[in-house]
Amino acid sequence: MKQKKAWRIVREAIKEGDIVIEVVDARDPIGTRNPKVERLVQEEGKKLLIVMNKADLVPKEWAEEYKKKHRDVPIVFISARERKGTRILRKEVKKLAKELFEEGKEKVKVVLVGYPNVGKSTIINVLKGKHAVGTAPIPGYTKGKQLIRLSKKIWLVDSPGVVPIDDFDELVIRGGFPADKIEEPVKPALKLISRILETRKEAITEKFGIKEFESEEEILRQIGEKRGLIKAGGEVDLEETARWLLREWQTGRFTLFASEEERNRDFAWDFEDVLEGVEKELLLDPRRIIWRFGDELMEKLDNQKRAGVREIEGITVGIATGFKKCDSAVKFLEELTGKSVIASECFGKKWKGVIAILE
Repeated sequence: MKQKKAWRIVREAIKEGDIVIEVVDARDPIGTRNPKVERLVQEEGKKLLIVMNKADLVPKEWAEEYKKKHRDVPIVFISARERKGTRILRKEVKKLAKELFEEGKEKVKVVLVGYPNVGKSTIINVLKGKHAVGTAPIPGYTKGKQLIRLSKKIWLVDSPGVVPIDDFDELVIRGGFPADKIEEPVKPALKLISRILETRKEAITEKFGIKEFESEEEILRQIGEKRGLIKAGGEVDLEETARWLLREWQTGRFTLFASEEERNRDFAWDFEDVLEGVEKELLLDPRRIIWRFGDELMEKLDNQKRAGVREIEGITVGIATGFKKCDSAVKFLEELTGKSVIASECFGKKWKGVIAILE
């Protein structure tokens, strides 16, 4: 559907409703709340309700903090899939409808708008549920649409307004264009980093161990250093780093909120000097790496988990220490890189480490 036509449908939906529910992905509120939609709702004088769907995927404390920071509009956090928070949603809709009834409205229509894949249809089904008594027998009502009666005076328009994605960078961030095929990936990657910093900057530290930085580009550069995405001459390959970051975001391996497992993993990025030497001498055999850098590696053997990764000649070299079992270290590196180990060598006694080659 063309942008112009899509926006026309959204405007029609907003004009049609008395209460407009903007459905937002709770994991990415800045990216899925649309200022243009909210401005249109305000201009039309309609009631706006923000529904943050997929709330089961964000911490409760963060959700409460977000609501406190955005008191200018009513916000409800729900998980339509898990049927959590839906009672609160219905209660909020009734509250807004009551205000309209007090102003003289006899019937209130509720419409949903939002970007693709935020869960609009699921929420419509949740609202309909057993509370829906039937469709509206209204002659001449728009073909292809129907009204679902939620209560005696509250009706739901069973046809959501789909907000189009206007910006190419936004399309990339949402996974609408494969990261590997982007000719200029740095701009959308920097936009993504900026959004993360604004929404929840702790995600950068949790995922990459980056604590100090002065700009989005410096964060991207540090990510490239930690990933070993280095060009000839020793400079970070920003384009490849950007593609890697976007790919992690598109596939869900990187989100604003680390999983419980990731939070408990608690490891430190390390071994930059060793990996620098491995690349310089082109050592791609785990045993040769241990033989050459054994002293440096043994110094880091204790109960603190440490890891380092670098891409060399199309192959990934990974180092992990601080494990009681070698198999655990191998699995850790595979989870960290999203790649499979093709060769590895274990070292250490009480606390063990692993050198691995992955692809």
